Amino acid sequence: MASNMLQFVRLAAATPEKRSVDERAIDFDEIFRRFQPKQAAEQASRCEQCGIPFCQIHCPLANNIPDWLMLAAAGRIEEAYRVSSATNAMPEVCGRICPQDRLCEGSCVLEQSSHQSVTIGAVEKFITDTAWEQGWVKPPRPLAERRQSVGIIGAGPAGLAAAEALRGGGFQVHIYDRHDRAGGLLMYGIPAFKLEKPVVMRRTKLLADAGVTFHQNFEIGRSASLDDLRRRHAALLIATGVYQPRPLALPGVELGGVLRALDFLIASNRKGLGDKVEDSLSAAGKRVVVIGGGDTAMDCVRTAVRQGAKSVVCLYRRDRANMPGSQREVRYAEEEGVRFVWQSAPDQLIGEKRVTAVAAVKMHLGVPDASGRQTPSPIEGSQFTEPADLVISALGFEPEDLPTLFSTPDLAVTRWGTLKIDGGSKMTSLPGVFAAGDIVRGASLVVWAIKDGRDAAAAIGHYLEAKAPRQAAE
Repeated sequence: MASNMLQFVRLAAATPEKRSVDERAIDFDEIFRRFQPKQAAEQASRCEQCGIPFCQIHCPLANNIPDWLMLAAAGRIEEAYRVSSATNAMPEVCGRICPQDRLCEGSCVLEQSSHQSVTIGAVEKFITDTAWEQGWVKPPRPLAERRQSVGIIGAGPAGLAAAEALRGGGFQVHIYDRHDRAGGLLMYGIPAFKLEKPVVMRRTKLLADAGVTFHQNFEIGRSASLDDLRRRHAALLIATGVYQPRPLALPGVELGGVLRALDFLIASNRKGLGDKVEDSLSAAGKRVVVIGGGDTAMDCVRTAVRQGAKSVVCLYRRDRANMPGSQREVRYAEEEGVRFVWQSAPDQLIGEKRVTAVAAVKMHLGVPDASGRQTPSPIEGSQFTEPADLVISALGFEPEDLPTLFSTPDLAVTRWGTLKIDGGSKMTSLPGVFAAGDIVRGASLVVWAIKDGRDAAAAIGHYLEAKAPRQAAE
């Protein structure tokens, strides 16, 4: 087994074996097989052990990547897991779904040379999956129990990460979530071929085993008011995420066969979990057109392939280089038969009662806008039509109107509708009410939600310690 580092001069970069298109396009299993121990050690040994570890600097969680790569290269997997999990509440999730090509691996010094990056994500996944199999992953056990309780609204990555940290600090933690299963986006928004659901369920079970209480099918405003929860707990954390889809403002949007991305993905994940879903939410046998170019759009096109769609087309108004989604996901989608029509935007949806086609126009990319990306504008006379039996709108997400939903007009929001918090204390405009994740940041990555949840948990701990430094559980 490899034990020396700097092996990039001898070993080529390699990922775990990828299942064939014919095999993976008919099921929802993850597309990569696992590293074997020897492979994982060899790939970890390629690390250059940089004096300035850009992989760590560009990781939102500041994971100690060079350290756990060195331990993995030496076969010291349990120690590697301890280092990895010290900064990350869900390394098995990040190893699967983080866009490493835009973060740690994209920043690897080897990637900037001719040697290619260390396959950090695959090694991280191997380390944590091994830890679960060997029983090294244990529920957080506080040294002392505290009487104070914290309520967390939202069982997504930010809420779960905060719950782990708060429970480890001895607080009594209750998570309130609108769905029937915990996990939020991890459970219902991300397809199983990227994140198999038992991976999420074992993590939430671990928190339950640690004493975290889950309240499922719980909606603020119906099951209880925000004020009720404020009276029930010493502090609250709002970690609801952003789930309001950006509207597809086109003629014909009211036709049958026009779906929102999250409705489509939730239905697919529910079916995989054994729930009964409507046939109208399936792409089986249909000509599918997905509108959008982010990771959610990539999830939709690849899900449609696995459901047995007749054809799958993705329309995106900018070119490939300017799309917000992961380039890896685009490549996988193309391998699986998805056709991308770049620099094209829908003009209207055609049909009588049900959609039969999408009328679209080609786009010209002009000067960069405030975001630095080129501004698209329609090209006169470039109209074309894509046949469609199912159109999925994947234009991104915005915050729900929480002050109205929660009947709390004093809950301050930004001009984008996200919750306004103090940067240091992480507290909202309501005393004792904190917020974290996408509901503060806007639609973003799971790894950022985990970081925000951990930061909010630390801020809540300081707040409660200041209120009752010597208050312990009976």
